[in-house]
Amino acid sequence: MFIATLIAVPLLAVGLTGLVAAPFGSEERTVPDAVQTSPGASAREASNATRVTGDTGDTRDQTTATDQTTDEQDTAVKPNAQPTYSRSGYDVTPYSREKVAELAKKLSPEAFRITQNAGTEPAFCGTLLDNKKDGTYCCVVCGLPLFSSAHKFNSGTGWPSFFQPFDIAHVSAREDNSHGMERVEINCARCNAHLGHVFDDGPRPTGLRFCLNGAALVFHEKGTPLPPESQPLKTETAYFGGGCFWGIEHYFQQAPGVITAESGYMQGTTDNPTYKEVCTQDEVPFASRPAGFKGHAEVVKVVFDPTRITYRQLLEGFFEMHDPTQLNRQGPDYGTQYRSGLYTVGADQEAEARRYVAELGALASFNGSVNGRKIVTEIEPAKTFYSAETYHQDYLEKNPTRGCHIGKPWWLTKKASAAGSTPAETSNETAR
Repeated sequence: MFIATLIAVPLLAVGLTGLVAAPFGSEERTVPDAVQTSPGASAREASNATRVTGDTGDTRDQTTATDQTTDEQDTAVKPNAQPTYSRSGYDVTPYSREKVAELAKKLSPEAFRITQNAGTEPAFCGTLLDNKKDGTYCCVVCGLPLFSSAHKFNSGTGWPSFFQPFDIAHVSAREDNSHGMERVEINCARCNAHLGHVFDDGPRPTGLRFCLNGAALVFHEKGTPLPPESQPLKTETAYFGGGCFWGIEHYFQQAPGVITAESGYMQGTTDNPTYKEVCTQDEVPFASRPAGFKGHAEVVKVVFDPTRITYRQLLEGFFEMHDPTQLNRQGPDYGTQYRSGLYTVGADQEAEARRYVAELGALASFNGSVNGRKIVTEIEPAKTFYSAETYHQDYLEKNPTRGCHIGKPWWLTKKASAAGSTPAETSNETAR
């Protein structure tokens, strides 16, 4: 455990603690916030190869490993697992063993030995060691971007070295206690290809050295198109204002198909607003306000995979989370920053938003005929989104004892309606 404990300190400092050692054969990781680890343990085939230590102190395989199948490996990748996304917009759901085996057929004998059998290429022999070009280093098996030239450095060890991954969710890790040594092995989070090891003797800002086998990587120079397997998902973005952004962000993060949810400010007339400025915008005397002045709203920016969840379904969840009949407030929070709003991207979103609000407005609980309540949600084309301060991001995850005055969306209550169906009438009682 010594090496894992050693590395945990710099990992913690840069928010990469999820990299340290999933239990061998564990089936799932949690994906909590901005920097994430991918699900699925990086269980590896045991290797009975001989390892040797060079002058650098980096102990690596120097001979071909022998395939060994373990019970842990059989359960490491669940082909029917729910999709998991990285902050960079990639699907990093672990591939099935069958898919990996099929992809591995295209590999050279050396790449196969290293990625599938935890082998190591000889020091100072890899073709990517001295590569100085700008670009992206992707997994040779599945194409997932793993490292960037911006984070590459000369470690003097004889293997390509980086101080951080392209995206922390793209690299998984586990303790490697084989051959009487305590190290942390790194693997491709999507296809489980063996990449190398991570050590705690790297440069700032992480203090880490990701020591890679060049044969486990394929390099794509900047300016050249990435192949399909190395491109991010084709995502869409939507913006929702429903009062305090803490709770709205928290629940959107849990929606299937949502890649990121980020708190921020938008629709106001000032540039780069701070939280203090937004909280006091209503106190500015009318006589002192510039012509056309409008305050910002607290908004959540949602990036989603439209093949997994539709904008319509996001709307359904949003209106279950907040009370669209409260003008410039939500529960105990009041002011224009807490107004209900849909800030649309493109004509299709605007049409869908207006159509859905009209359908809700026709319901008895929202047309004023029963209790006088009418929907006051504003619908406008999205303007510039300004990300909120860091302490606002993932606030409820960082402060689990805190709460927001909102209701639970369908993806938590399991009361989802089919995409395109007539919206179910909801009481919104838990939100008010």
